[in-house]
Amino acid sequence: MTPPATRTWSRRGHTPIVRVRGRSRRRLSVAALACYKTGESSRLIYRPCPDARPDGRKSFSWKDYRDLIQSAHQQLGGPIVLVWDNLNTHLTADMRRYIADRDWLTVYQLPPYTTDLNPVEGIWSVLRRTTTANRAFADPKDPITAVRRGLRPLQYRHDILDGCLTGTGLRHQPP
Repeated sequence: MTPPATRTWSRRGHTPIVRVRGRSRRRLSVAALACYKTGESSRLIYRPCPDARPDGRKSFSWKDYRDLIQSAHQQLGGPIVLVWDNLNTHLTADMRRYIADRDWLTVYQLPPYTTDLNPVEGIWSVLRRTTTANRAFADPKDPITAVRRGLRPLQYRHDILDGCLTGTGLRHQPP
């Protein structure tokens, strides 16, 4: 709930101050898929996951990723080639079994420490520089609302999604 700091402005001689009440260890996890299909607009599919869950887990489980992939398959209506990082949840035995049982799903693992090859990292960068920058969240539900308000318009900004995909080399800009 601690905001990322970014540039701001104020009158000369008056340093801007962002007041935050105490420190919080609360956080928000978000999983997203940047989707591309030749001849169609790029798409963004995402799911937020607050840290206050009934099972006590503070991040996505393999089942949450499974549900996101299943939802993407239904929305996209075709086979999926998934390129993702080496997060330990992506590598669990249950997730590998799930992938092996789906003929419509092909998965490629990125090499370790290659965030520049992950288009979703570009989306997080845009979100940190716009929606969540210089904001102090007073209520645990505020980050979820802010992230949704930031990601929803990005779903319709195909130029930004294309830029994130092109920056990784996964998509080439037309001549």
